[in-house]
Amino acid sequence: MKPPKRLLSLIEEGLIDTVVRQLMSGKEAMVYVVRCGDETRCAKIYKEADQRSFRQAVDYTENRKVKNTRQARAMAKGTRFGREAAEAAWQSAEVDALYRLAAAGVRVPKPHNFCDGVLLMELVTDASGDAAPRLNDVEFTPEDARAHHATLLGEVVRMLCAGVVHGDLSEFNVLLAEDGPVIIDLPQAVDAAGNNHASRMLLRDVANLRGFFGRFAPDLLKSDYGHEIWDLYQRGVLRPDHVLTGQFAHKRGPVDLGAVMGEISDARAEEAARRVRMQSL
Repeated sequence: MKPPKRLLSLIEEGLIDTVVRQLMSGKEAMVYVVRCGDETRCAKIYKEADQRSFRQAVDYTENRKVKNTRQARAMAKGTRFGREAAEAAWQSAEVDALYRLAAAGVRVPKPHNFCDGVLLMELVTDASGDAAPRLNDVEFTPEDARAHHATLLGEVVRMLCAGVVHGDLSEFNVLLAEDGPVIIDLPQAVDAAGNNHASRMLLRDVANLRGFFGRFAPDLLKSDYGHEIWDLYQRGVLRPDHVLTGQFAHKRGPVDLGAVMGEISDARAEEAARRVRMQSL
């Protein structure tokens, strides 16, 4: 196929040999299957900020590091340079998260290069060698649903132990590879210790997994792994091999109305995003 303009510089640099086909178009990027020497990889082209349906909400960008104070001031003022710096920080966030999580043993696509706003990474495949499907495109038996749910909870724990919360984890951001689930789409990932909204995002990520797999294994809907995981993390005792119970005893006390309203708002936003995704399929 004819290479997209955004990939021409990578072809000229010898990072890509040929573009095979478009794999998908998402809310934040276009993904192409490309050939790099003897390997088949993915090229993720990030969309411009005004073309994305996923916005750089303050909740996600809070406390993100930038190169220098000049960039930070420009981003705060919203100048043209600041907007460009914010866009670069948004794109590099996924690259940084992928390298960080891959080093921690989390099941994410292996990153290979990042150039001119294009991320080259591993193509996740199924047993036939084809591009792996998203969880949303697969039906599961109750047994398989419980097994994949347990695997992904382990990955969420491993991510948190590495200091990262996905922030937008759902059945749309997990691929089912030949050897199990692989987590993708991390530009909105947040620092667990440095972002005040990290706990709420972690709870939402875990709730999304529970809700999806609970369609196939209803017993999962009674679990409360999110609060259990975050409590262990806060107490400094969470480990990648921690055996979870799915149970958590909530302390009784005054209701945090702000937190409740935040969860309601998140649920509404997630449902709206889900409808947009379904309409784009």
